[in-house]
Amino acid sequence: MPFSKTSNNLPPKPQKIPHRTEQLGRIRVDDYHWMKDENWQVVVKDPSRLDPKIRNHLVAENSYTQSIMADFKDLQSELFEEMKGRIDPVDQQVPMADGPYAYFHRYRDGDQHGYYARTPIDGARNATGEDELLLDADKLAGPNSGYFDLGDVAHSPDHQQLAYAVDQSGSEYYEIFVGLIGKEPQSSGIKQSTGRMVWAADSKTLFWVEHDDNHRPSKVYAKDLSDETASAALIYEEFDPGYFVSIGKSETGDFIFINTHNHTTSEIWVINAHTPLSDPECFARRKDGLEYSLTEHGDYFYILTNSEGATDFQIQKAPKHAPYVLKWAPWLKHVPGELILGLESYENFLVRLIRKNALPRIIITDMRDGSETDIDFDEEAFSLGLSGSLEFQTPWLRFVYASPTTPSQTFDLNMETGERVLRKTQHIPSGHDPSKYATERLHIKARDGEEIPVTVIYKSDIRKDGSAPLMLYGYGSYGLTESARFRSTILSLVDRGFIFAVAHIRGGMAKGYQWYLDGKLEKKTNTFNDFVDVGRALAEMNYTKQGKIVGMGGSAGGLLVGAALNQDPNLFGGIIGAVPFVDVLNTMSDDTLPLTPPEWPEWGNPLKDEEAYDRIAGYSPYDNISDQDYPPVLITGGLTDPRVTYWEPAKWAAKLRDHQTGDAPILLKINMEAGHQGESGRYDSLKEVALEYAFAFAAVAS
Repeated sequence: MPFSKTSNNLPPKPQKIPHRTEQLGRIRVDDYHWMKDENWQVVVKDPSRLDPKIRNHLVAENSYTQSIMADFKDLQSELFEEMKGRIDPVDQQVPMADGPYAYFHRYRDGDQHGYYARTPIDGARNATGEDELLLDADKLAGPNSGYFDLGDVAHSPDHQQLAYAVDQSGSEYYEIFVGLIGKEPQSSGIKQSTGRMVWAADSKTLFWVEHDDNHRPSKVYAKDLSDETASAALIYEEFDPGYFVSIGKSETGDFIFINTHNHTTSEIWVINAHTPLSDPECFARRKDGLEYSLTEHGDYFYILTNSEGATDFQIQKAPKHAPYVLKWAPWLKHVPGELILGLESYENFLVRLIRKNALPRIIITDMRDGSETDIDFDEEAFSLGLSGSLEFQTPWLRFVYASPTTPSQTFDLNMETGERVLRKTQHIPSGHDPSKYATERLHIKARDGEEIPVTVIYKSDIRKDGSAPLMLYGYGSYGLTESARFRSTILSLVDRGFIFAVAHIRGGMAKGYQWYLDGKLEKKTNTFNDFVDVGRALAEMNYTKQGKIVGMGGSAGGLLVGAALNQDPNLFGGIIGAVPFVDVLNTMSDDTLPLTPPEWPEWGNPLKDEEAYDRIAGYSPYDNISDQDYPPVLITGGLTDPRVTYWEPAKWAAKLRDHQTGDAPILLKINMEAGHQGESGRYDSLKEVALEYAFAFAAVAS
């Protein structure tokens, strides 16, 4: 059924107020600059403070989208119930052992957020008593609370206290609550935290990170919670707006790490967790382009780093008694094309996750004799991830495996004996038969000769004659890589004849760190070209045909589909841009926005660099809209989103309509009570997916 085109479904016509900006000798004019509330920092915290003129426009946009999608309301409901039916109503996380207890998260039937609990165990990891409720998140959220998101839920090392963080607006400002387990937690009065926290070894001192007034995580505080007279101590403050601060701790719990970083440079400060209010020491001063992270084992810190030109990273080491040496000793040399993604430490083992030929592997090193064991699988495309541990003195490694056709499986592997135990297989209550689906890993040649990995899933009996609609998904920024994982939601597309394809384009790290470098800064257009070239090739290979492809991406993936749309609108039958980063030039020129200074290494700084200005101006989706016959476009955003601010999608929708020469609708839906992550809760979030999929069917399915 095509979109309704009755005279009653007229889009909003926002006022044009030209806003002139002169920058580096260049001039740009923005008719919709007024959609950015002058007090946006206040609005992020309190959406009720939004300028009424802007609010009225966003409400009108939502009403228009609702009217256009009215004919597909039943389909949305059908899709929602179908996707909901694939979620186990009583799903439970595999309990994770920590000393005398195993901790877990569980859902009751009907729960949106579930609850956190623990069960006592003996040394053999066997349950010895009843489950103990720690935090009932559904009760905490309440039945009509609106947005609700939990940050960290962290128990103290002595298992006596619980701390958790709550965001009730989507703004990513979290309030921290702390209390003795079994008693009602109390607000700490901390309301600007990032939602992340770490307990010191004394089980009394809590560390957390707070945002500054521009929503940048910049300050680390600690407080002795056992002393009612104590005030929070400022442990570290970052003054460079281009660096964000985060915290963590070592595997033994003996050290707390303060990590300050941008996308390409890191610096770590170390605190002895047994003397938590002592001054932090810098492990290695920041050096532009140097990245490193620390893993503790035995007498050494093991350093995962790109130092000495190790593009795909190497592992070095430094003694814990004198770690702050300028020269680190080699431990595992750099192997080009074999990207080390992460490192975990256990009493007798170091475990690393790597990616080679666009597929992951886990390699276990026995630190007693240097022998190695690989964990690998033989499907054509799959995902593999380490789950971490709450214990250091354990032989058990937990990892998760999945593929586009295989639901997630959680394994425990005994690294001493090789015993592998399947602890959980993702349950699909409505049923799932992997044999009804096929997965392929394609390698498609881009216009410059590079081969782009593409993961494709479809029903086994589908005909590759060009008749099938196809959803092409991509991201392609910050080095983030879309894994070949199981997505239960896309089965609602695939079961109805869609082919679902993920393009592992440059800007991610599917083929190593160089793959990321080849899709950023002066090479950023490779990302967009790869996506378009993959779409064209899939049509030429008769997986689909031009005009039956729905391009989909979120956040920086919205930039991707926006740029691809401007480059080749005829390729697509529809575009879905979720919280899309599309007003790149204006955003990267506003250094008061939370993410702008930290992201200059990714995009360039158009405030100071003429080449960066011209380059961004050449691909920014908002700045490159032209008079074209655009396909249907669905754009979503969140009013309290601090990452991609609401006015980016709002402006993009308005300007696309200005230049639309055809009659396909440009739809905007702004969630007035949520931020970057959209609706909260495991069921409510599916309503947004149902809208997106219903739009896709309306755009290209016939």
